[in-house]
Amino acid sequence: MEFGYTLLCEQTPPKQLVTDLVEAEEAGFAYSVISDHYFPWLESQGHSAYAWSVLGALAQATHHIPLMTFVTCPIMRYHPAVVAQKAATMGVLSDGRFTLGLGAGENLNEHVVGRGWPSVDVRHEMFAEAVEIIRALFGGDYVNYRGRHFTVDSAKLYDLPDEPVRIGMAAFGPRAGRLAAEQADLLISDQPVPEVVELFHREGGAGKPVYGQIPVAFGHDYEECKHRAHSTWKFSAPAWKVMAELPGPVNFEAATKTVRPEDVVESVPCGDDVDDYVEAVQEWADAGFTHISFCQSGPEHQKDFRTWAEADLLPALRERFG
Repeated sequence: MEFGYTLLCEQTPPKQLVTDLVEAEEAGFAYSVISDHYFPWLESQGHSAYAWSVLGALAQATHHIPLMTFVTCPIMRYHPAVVAQKAATMGVLSDGRFTLGLGAGENLNEHVVGRGWPSVDVRHEMFAEAVEIIRALFGGDYVNYRGRHFTVDSAKLYDLPDEPVRIGMAAFGPRAGRLAAEQADLLISDQPVPEVVELFHREGGAGKPVYGQIPVAFGHDYEECKHRAHSTWKFSAPAWKVMAELPGPVNFEAATKTVRPEDVVESVPCGDDVDDYVEAVQEWADAGFTHISFCQSGPEHQKDFRTWAEADLLPALRERFG
């Protein structure tokens, strides 16, 4: 397994995202991922930088660490032809270190363009068309496309990396898993879903990487870590079918009023016991994941986590998982 560092745009100021990754590269993390939001999940998180501007800065500020969106939605807020252009540019700027992680999105971020939020069936249709368009444009030729949801009129990318940008696709259920198996270079999920990983491998993704993410709350005071985890991650308690539909941070605040710290720490390792983190990764390893990134809770606690990870966590993980 390889272990990465998550940049959570919803909780961290834009300039700090850059310095955080520079130091994460120095600490020995094998790759990085960055969220791509218009809104934070919660008002208390307080940030939501434009991920693609940050990525351009990251490509110049770092030297070798791979970069990846986790994930970009190419169906409403961004037209897929524009996603293809900026992903190709990132491939050039990063000297081939960039991977385009894609997902079908959330109402939270996509409603801003005022087109209404489609049903999940329609979103998956749009997602499939979007990936077809992006793949075609990565080929370097002129692309004309007439689909049910998207039209592309004689588009062409003039700046392309030496090798096409890899495409990762997020999947939580079988429908998206099959789509990823057909069209993606790698699978992404924020839940340890062995049945989806098995389907992905069985239907075309055999041997391809599988990327996951674990939210954590590192610190030396367990009770403080538990409450910090609750403050940062309570939005995820309602699960994906709810998370994809709510339109704003105020709605997530209302939906999570009854979520307790005890409910959150079931899935968020807290404190400074390395064994707790290793056991959390084991669940993902058992589910077939090859890459796991860690998302530390709280912008003011990033440096402490990196220092501890370099000295204790990463060596323990490499010893256990190779």
